[in-house]
Amino acid sequence: MKPPSLNVLWLQSGGCGGCSMSLLCADTADFPALLRRNGVNLLWHPSLSVECGSELLALLDDCLAGRTRLDALCIEGALLRGPQGSGRFHLLAGTGVPMIHWVQRLAGVARHVLAVGSCAAWGGITATGPNPSEACGLQYAGDQPGGLLGAAFRSGSGLPVINVAGCPTHPGWVVDSLMALAAGGFAPDDLDPLQRPRFYADQLVHHGCTRNEFYEFKASAIKPSDLGCLMEHLGCKGTQAHADCNTRLWNGEGSCTRGGYACISCTEPGFQDPGHAYDTTPKLAGIPIGLPTDMPKAWFVALASLSKSATPRRVKHNATADHLEVPPAVRKTRLK
Repeated sequence: MKPPSLNVLWLQSGGCGGCSMSLLCADTADFPALLRRNGVNLLWHPSLSVECGSELLALLDDCLAGRTRLDALCIEGALLRGPQGSGRFHLLAGTGVPMIHWVQRLAGVARHVLAVGSCAAWGGITATGPNPSEACGLQYAGDQPGGLLGAAFRSGSGLPVINVAGCPTHPGWVVDSLMALAAGGFAPDDLDPLQRPRFYADQLVHHGCTRNEFYEFKASAIKPSDLGCLMEHLGCKGTQAHADCNTRLWNGEGSCTRGGYACISCTEPGFQDPGHAYDTTPKLAGIPIGLPTDMPKAWFVALASLSKSATPRRVKHNATADHLEVPPAVRKTRLK
């Protein structure tokens, strides 16, 4: 007997819609068929569904009343609690009811709740600066547990909110999360300490970076067009950011660092307010403050000094060039 489909309801709150745009870049020629083949039934999505107005409201009522099973509630965008906790900065069109109240009620009947993107997970860009809209995530406000639903919230499955964080989130992270839920393969141990799916959050953006040879020798770029490592001078946080962007490429071929841009650690809470320009690396006594997550500072300083003294001329020269100028030497490599 074929198992029932995973019924997914997707709502957009305070955000730019970038995670939905990213979702459309999933690695398939037929996105709806990909979901159907893997047991995912999209009840409604604001950009992909034809139902609107009274039809949507009827669906929401059916979910709340239990007439339509709600297996996964996906929220994209931050939850706007302002002004003064009323939520009236964002009303669901045609209802006069704050979106946060709809989300709270629907989360109460959903088997799983997913925060799609860093805005829904932590507050993200929407919560930057003075945050006049009182934006927060579903279960976090920045790096502090709580958010809209509260730290103690658990969905019908017993899981907390699943934070599929990223700005935007990778389409593969969303699709794989939904397919895992449809297959009944998600357990508490599959989430990291920040409730992100471990299949991508147990990786670092540094893994698979094409600039790793430059990183190993601490041969650093000094301007954006350079080929060298972006960590020392240009703000790259790839050695700290939890994501598999350089092994699960975007659109099948790209990533921020491969495009010449520093990783800004967009899967982490608080990335939107780093306290410095994104393209600069804060330093103390000439040493980057943000070191690799699991390396003691003394080790890093010692290894960096040794690496720089051993940097091949080719690597040192190419690091500050915008194209490969000195190729690797051609020598016999056959073992004698």
